[in-house]
Amino acid sequence: MPDQPVIIPPFLKEGDKIAIVSPAGVTRSQNVYNAIPVLQSLGWEPYTSEHAFGRHGTYSGTDDERYADLEAALLDPDVKAILCSRGGYGAVHLLERLDRLPLRDNAKWIIGFSDISALHALMHRHGIASIHGPMAKHIAGHDGEDPDSQALFEILQGEGHDFLVAPYPLNRCGEATGMLLGGNMAVLTGLIGTPFDMFKPDTILFIEDVSEPIYKIERMIYQLKLSGVLGRLKGLIVGDFTEYSPDVDNSSMEDMIHEMVREYDYPVAYGVPFGHSTHVMPLVESVEATLTVTPDEVIISQSF
Repeated sequence: MPDQPVIIPPFLKEGDKIAIVSPAGVTRSQNVYNAIPVLQSLGWEPYTSEHAFGRHGTYSGTDDERYADLEAALLDPDVKAILCSRGGYGAVHLLERLDRLPLRDNAKWIIGFSDISALHALMHRHGIASIHGPMAKHIAGHDGEDPDSQALFEILQGEGHDFLVAPYPLNRCGEATGMLLGGNMAVLTGLIGTPFDMFKPDTILFIEDVSEPIYKIERMIYQLKLSGVLGRLKGLIVGDFTEYSPDVDNSSMEDMIHEMVREYDYPVAYGVPFGHSTHVMPLVESVEATLTVTPDEVIISQSF
């Protein structure tokens, strides 16, 4: 789609509806049921989509069922946010049909990470901000009282955020301002060359993944390097890469990434707490952010 001004969906107020959907994998109902009272305590009205607890193989429903839940939530003017129950795999099945919807006519927040990166790519294509952040499973597991859930709720209510992160030995100092984009590496590299390609120059890119060997992530980063995107970033934020083992070529994922970006001069922050771990720092996609890396700290700032 042609370049268009980014829409920031309306911030939530008391009485607003939140749809809880399962666009990908099968979810545990208890994770959703335990998240609902947390959202209600904030004055919102959460509800579960028709097929949120369904099962079709490893998916929460057939493609048609999962699409129907998202379509209904996206077109309902009373729904102000869509909270994904969990990730998994399967959101990519829905992109072509979702892409035909008039998403900008009634923009709303989509919240999630992991496989939900595919839906963030959809929203970015339509010029709508979305939130890479905690899902129902995380909110339920912490009763909404952890810093990540609290930050998510504040963002949904319109508060900008400055996130402070401890320094990491491989960090490269500097400051950059640009559109913040990113998410799960495997999901997003699978969209390269499609209308939903999220890897763009002159942006601050954030990345994470789980259960991917170092060499596979290196191959993905090489694709960004050879396409010219990696060298033209304004900044890079490296989140959690989990459930992998060191190999004979690299002692860690961070060491490999450090070598891949050594020739560039933009700021790079490692060890930022988002991804498949205990922390899921919420980051607002498709809007401007400032990344500041000093010897003492990392600051990620966003205001709306």
